[in-house]
Amino acid sequence: MPIDQFTDVRSSPKDQIAHAAEAIGRSGHRRKVFIAIYRGKKKVKTVSEVVQISGVRRISVLQEAGVLADNKIVHKTKVGKELAYEKDSFYSQNKEKILRLASNKEALDKFPTKFHPRNEVTVRLSIPKKMVRIKQLTVDDIDSFAKVHKVKFSSVNATPVDEKEFKEGLKKIIGEKGIFQDWGGEPDDLYSTRVVLNGKRISAAFGLKGKGTFGPLVPKKMGKRGDQLQRFFLQRQPIYFLFNTGSRLMRAS
Repeated sequence: MPIDQFTDVRSSPKDQIAHAAEAIGRSGHRRKVFIAIYRGKKKVKTVSEVVQISGVRRISVLQEAGVLADNKIVHKTKVGKELAYEKDSFYSQNKEKILRLASNKEALDKFPTKFHPRNEVTVRLSIPKKMVRIKQLTVDDIDSFAKVHKVKFSSVNATPVDEKEFKEGLKKIIGEKGIFQDWGGEPDDLYSTRVVLNGKRISAAFGLKGKGTFGPLVPKKMGKRGDQLQRFFLQRQPIYFLFNTGSRLMRAS
């Protein structure tokens, strides 16, 4: 069901503007598709309408609008049996600024956001190791995942899993009923206070990377200059989980 707004403007509007500008980038076709979808007062436009307004070939419209949808800048829906795209009210209000930044890399690099204020001063701090209290946990240590003990290593296959499917599986295992809408500036993919560790409930943040992420999950793969990882750990939760569902996930067969 279409929803009226799927960005969280209270989180960081400037971060979302910068995210949209980066997603559109210098791609001429993507820019035309964005302009076509956000043109006028009509909230939802079909693929055919976007083709007509933008002058871009249908296959290119599908590709570029798909990128915008993956970045939560537009919302995929349907009008009758035809694929369509719905505006986001926040991006609609800020479309001129987004387009201006998208076409000017220097201005975008200087654009201040919550996580990149641009007037920051680098300060190096040395913290004694005894003050760093970090403990590595394996899946076997978490009560919520106790059933893993019944899975034999020889009975699993390394198979990529869709990120949304994996998220829903996590929610089912830990009993989380909340709805977690994805967008480009999110601090995490899933947050819950239902994870059980040593017999007690504890809050936890989950970060998920999907099929497009290959190899080891290193900081540079977590957003631009690792800013997604910064947002993730700034939450100061007792426990964090990072999953790369696209390359090294083991699924029971």
